[in-house]
Amino acid sequence: MEAKAVAKYIRMSPQKVRLVVDLVRGKKVQEARNILLYTRKYAAGVIADVLKSAVANAAQNPNIDENILYVKEIFVDQGPTLKRWRAAAQGKAASIKKKSSHITVILDEM
Repeated sequence: MEAKAVAKYIRMSPQKVRLVVDLVRGKKVQEARNILLYTRKYAAGVIADVLKSAVANAAQNPNIDENILYVKEIFVDQGPTLKRWRAAAQGKAASIKKKSSHITVILDEM
């Protein structure tokens, strides 16, 4: 049985989040938690929250044993981009793109 959790519109570049996501793909849940706990990236805390939510979703099903769960799939999609402007030299305007991410975690039993 699978359990899934999704976090949408996270105000962080997908490129930065994918660096952390690649560390926990395919790992057991407890091992993934430990990796995220000691990873010094802001994205690690957000991914840990999504992982915690997926485990809680799995706990709702009495047929799933939480102790043998592993990260079957974890991926990051790009969300909408906020477009902003900043003053630049000679009266021009420079664009600033504030990106967002959608993080999906799918857990399964070993």
